[in-house]
Amino acid sequence: MTFKRKLLLAALPFVFSASAFALDIKFADVHPAGYPTVVAEQNMGKKLEQATNGEITFKMFAGGVLGSEKEVIEQAQIGAVQMARVSLGIVGPVVPDVNVFNMPFVFRDHEHMRKVIDGEIGQEILDKITNSEFNLVALAWMDGGTRSLYTKKPVRSLEDLKGMKIRVQGNPLFLDMMNAMGGNGIAMDTGEIFSALQTGVIDGAENNPPTLLEHNHFQSAKYFTQTSHLILPEPVVMSKTTWNKLTPDQQALVKKVAREAQFEERALWDAKSAASEEKLKAAGVEFIVVDKKPFYDATAPVREKYGAQYADLMKRIDAVQ
Repeated sequence: MTFKRKLLLAALPFVFSASAFALDIKFADVHPAGYPTVVAEQNMGKKLEQATNGEITFKMFAGGVLGSEKEVIEQAQIGAVQMARVSLGIVGPVVPDVNVFNMPFVFRDHEHMRKVIDGEIGQEILDKITNSEFNLVALAWMDGGTRSLYTKKPVRSLEDLKGMKIRVQGNPLFLDMMNAMGGNGIAMDTGEIFSALQTGVIDGAENNPPTLLEHNHFQSAKYFTQTSHLILPEPVVMSKTTWNKLTPDQQALVKKVAREAQFEERALWDAKSAASEEKLKAAGVEFIVVDKKPFYDATAPVREKYGAQYADLMKRIDAVQ
């Protein structure tokens, strides 16, 4: 037997085992390394690798290196990216049922949101994504925190927001929400916000303290107005193309570790959020407490416009104690 043929035969078992069993998961997240979602996702990946003895390998692509959330979703739909954490604002235009969670002030507070996503309503919304034509399987929820306004000039009342150009995620509901509060909603990818704030293309954005800190938006936006207008959970999804390649045991394992990540990320989130607030204050960011009722009242037409078809579901959400 020739040396070349020996080499070829020696390589064959690896070729066969790789094609039969191995799955390489690329996981995309726009948030940077060390962010609560990213840490929980990496730990989930380690569990998958250990539990499958390396049949499933996991590689994290944080910091938006694989593109914007919209681009990542498109890659996941064709199976080029296997898993991702995405914002509901991106999913809403394609799977309208998730918009019930996108309603301004649909949750009373952070704890109320968590109880809802942990229960049957949370599972129902995941199933809506999975059963849509989105070609994604929704596995679990990450806590995206409470979204408020951060701006270059202080917003101490609804009047102060009038005419300000505020970045929102590219969802008509969020544009209408911002416009209803008197601002001028501008849709923009996360990666564009930093320079847009610096150059005056926008006057502010809306998100949570960790995002304000980690994406360095606080360098331009020194005022954080605690409107808490959105409290958005964020789904962890897997490409259905990838999902269908898994054995039933592997599918059960993926669901299990994703659910564990849901609760692990929450503890990381609370610690990160508190630490971020302290760092922002030390960097000169002013946290402004406002009367939320005028903001709630101003967004009533948005809830009526987008929420009519979810009236019963919104009642069920409200009833969760």
